[in-house]
Amino acid sequence: MNTNFKDYNQQQNWLFPPSIEELIPVDHPVRVVNGVVEQLNLDLLISEYSKEGKPSYHPKMMLKVMVYSYMDNTYSSRKIEKAMRENINYMWLSGQQIADHNTIARFRSKKLKTIFKDIFKQVVLLLADEGLVTLKEVYTDGTKIESMAGRYTFVWGNSIKTRREKMTKQLEELWQYAQAIADEEDKDPTPPDFKKIDKEKIEKTAAKLNKILKGNPKASSKAKAKARYIEKNFPVNLSKYEKQEQLLAGRNSYSKTDPDATFMRMKDDHMNNGQLKPGYNVQISSESQFIIHYSLHQTTNDIHTLKPHLVEFEYQYESLPENLTADAGYGSEENYEFLEQEGVEGYVKYNTFDKEQQTYKSRKKKKAKDDFHRDTLHYNEKEDYYVCPMGQRMHKIYDKKRTTKSGYTQISSVYQAQNCNGCTLRCLCHKSKYNRKVERNHKLERHKEIMRERLTSSEGEKKRKKRTADVEPVFGHIKSNRNFKRFTHKGIKKAELEFGLHALAHNIRKKVA
Repeated sequence: MNTNFKDYNQQQNWLFPPSIEELIPVDHPVRVVNGVVEQLNLDLLISEYSKEGKPSYHPKMMLKVMVYSYMDNTYSSRKIEKAMRENINYMWLSGQQIADHNTIARFRSKKLKTIFKDIFKQVVLLLADEGLVTLKEVYTDGTKIESMAGRYTFVWGNSIKTRREKMTKQLEELWQYAQAIADEEDKDPTPPDFKKIDKEKIEKTAAKLNKILKGNPKASSKAKAKARYIEKNFPVNLSKYEKQEQLLAGRNSYSKTDPDATFMRMKDDHMNNGQLKPGYNVQISSESQFIIHYSLHQTTNDIHTLKPHLVEFEYQYESLPENLTADAGYGSEENYEFLEQEGVEGYVKYNTFDKEQQTYKSRKKKKAKDDFHRDTLHYNEKEDYYVCPMGQRMHKIYDKKRTTKSGYTQISSVYQAQNCNGCTLRCLCHKSKYNRKVERNHKLERHKEIMRERLTSSEGEKKRKKRTADVEPVFGHIKSNRNFKRFTHKGIKKAELEFGLHALAHNIRKKVA
């Protein structure tokens, strides 16, 4: 039978064996990784190594392999080891050295943990030198990424509070019962303050209760058993609750298998079911779809993340961006004031901005109750009073203070009408049985007016449109194209490093594209 095949002989020797260099295409991304890392100052990374003991693999080689592996969607240390043994791109980067998976894991979790932000900054500055970014105009957004923690290992702050209240109530009830049946010499005229309990107070109270109830024939067996249970379990339980509250650190929840992770409402699944899972709130600032800065937070919403995110940005680059665009999730008096004080021109929506614009554009027919909304009432700024639809003045009666979770103090003024009795419009105006009150935060209203003017300008419209095409696709690329939907390391520091590697790989991949 006639055949027409190319010659195939595995035993054929090479007269001039090819080098690995010749087998890597000139425009291959692995060459870009190599070139970028060669330009970095790695003194901080080198300082992480000891001068004594067995020689280590060169940190420059390890960094090149680590960055390229994240570009290659290879995140497991065992798979990276296998690639260094079998993949020609990894072999070229490593000079055919093969680090075992334990060495790779230690390099990632220990050597890079404290200094990686400096490496990331240097790459961003290289992008700035090439004119790809300016660091002056950023778009900020956040997303929630699930932690490696178990999904059903939650501890809730409200549950701890409820259990402590039950302990206090049981102590107080048993104390009153014991005092009611106690002999005169055992009665205590000054009962303990059960509003604030600690381990020492519980132990002393339990000892007194047992002393009163143990030899008293009037005491029921149930009360004696309860006293023994309190003495044995309450001090231990209270110590456990105190430790849990320290781990919570003001949060509403944490995971037992990753105490840094907070339970957050994730995006709905394919069945439109809300997902409550342990995770981290990841914040990024981007420019031209390059990630300029990133940070991880334990708060469930974005309002309290902007300020620490920008403080870290300033520490990293020794300056803040000239302007920042973000969605309504960041709109708050505290954030507006921070941006204003720091000289950052903000294009940040407030929560009712989109609704205002839709109403304006659609020119919908007004409802009767719209004329009675606080924002439609006339406000005399000079004399500081509102005027109701019936022409009655509403004077300020007091100021109300409110402190946010971050410690910021908001002040709102409360205005009240003098007499609503007999008003024919009362049923449309308000439902209170007293005279109508309205509340106004003057500082916030001033910031909202500034934002409204900026966001509706031609420049503001451009930035609003560009935001959706700049920062949001970055998350889509990392979570969908790179298949990064869950952290593989526990603890916020390791999780931040893991996201940083993804961010660096994204930037270099974007540079190649």
